[in-house]
Amino acid sequence: MFLLNKNIVLGVTGGIAAYKSAELVRRLKDQGANVRVVMTTGGKAFITPLTLQAVSGNPVSDSLLDPEAEAAMGHIELAKWADLVLIAPATANTIAKIAAGMADNLLTTICLATAAPIAIAPAMNQQMWHANATQANMQLINALGIDVWGPGAGEQACGDVGFGRMIEPGEIVQHCGDFFAEPIKTLSGQHWVITAGPTREAIDPVRYISNHSSGKMGFAIASAASKAGAEVTVISGPVNLATPDNCARVDVQSAEQMHQQALALAENATVFVACAAVADYRVADIKEQKIKKSADVMSIELVKNPDIVADVAKLTQKPFTVGFAAETQDVEHYAKGKLAKKNLDMIAANNVATQGQGFNSDDNALTIYWTDGSKELPLTNKMELATQLVASINERMHDDKRS
Repeated sequence: MFLLNKNIVLGVTGGIAAYKSAELVRRLKDQGANVRVVMTTGGKAFITPLTLQAVSGNPVSDSLLDPEAEAAMGHIELAKWADLVLIAPATANTIAKIAAGMADNLLTTICLATAAPIAIAPAMNQQMWHANATQANMQLINALGIDVWGPGAGEQACGDVGFGRMIEPGEIVQHCGDFFAEPIKTLSGQHWVITAGPTREAIDPVRYISNHSSGKMGFAIASAASKAGAEVTVISGPVNLATPDNCARVDVQSAEQMHQQALALAENATVFVACAAVADYRVADIKEQKIKKSADVMSIELVKNPDIVADVAKLTQKPFTVGFAAETQDVEHYAKGKLAKKNLDMIAANNVATQGQGFNSDDNALTIYWTDGSKELPLTNKMELATQLVASINERMHDDKRS
């Protein structure tokens, strides 16, 4: 428990994601952390101080000019107490204030007065996140050495879709644990190449064939491998995800483009993980102009795409090759069949028909298979699952070398 007895000041600002703060406090305390909550006026409009006091077990602070607190210099006391100042959710307004060095409320004053590290989990409308002013402020935030966790992408409370969602409490707790953990660089000297996300197979200039893959699992594996010391390259289809820290990224659209990049990069890879949901077929004749609606029925001829992971496994200098099998039935049967047919070293299988895991979910569960064994990785958030998978791949790779 890397958070055992760590003192965390949690700043809660005025965004709809503030309703998740109670769960965040509970999860931090479950990991052994001491939590003191500081709220802005806007934060109190979304969740009550009494709620956060109840789950944290400590009084909630919300005023810079509270006579009782300031008799003991409350903002200085909290600033010195903290091992980490975490702001979740962090609104565009609070981010702007911190970037400008303002101290007009208790939370921003603590940020100026503390010697502890600061981390923020941004939460705002997607247009606000992409606004030039916000992005300029984020550059200042990065220059100040403040950790930024998120934002995530998806449907927002206002109905918009895109970047701006606060990442889930489980992910934030994972970041906190990683922050305090002494990193063990078990993968130093290794180069991992990971495919992630969907592919898009064009029909005409405005239409394409694709699937529901979000890329979250592949990006989580990339992040976990990088944290463990590997050099990581992500070959990504079109996704709404930020590149994991310290990872190189190659963006592609089609399966053929991903195939080309995978073969080129895998030649110098230690491990190749084929996590992308690659389209099995592409359109035989891509139209140069938009197809107009006419007949009630339209037929499109499809041709098979190259099998990326199978072709990587055929390389003369073959990396340790890991496939993924996203199935809706007979998961073990199909996974073992792919393992043997494609000459893979390992395959990670999951049932995407199961509610709450797989495509577009923050959680997942996997069963990994190799020639003479298997291992269950139970349902958890994708960041934690990725860490377990990376460790299992490394362990299995070294077992193969010893045998």
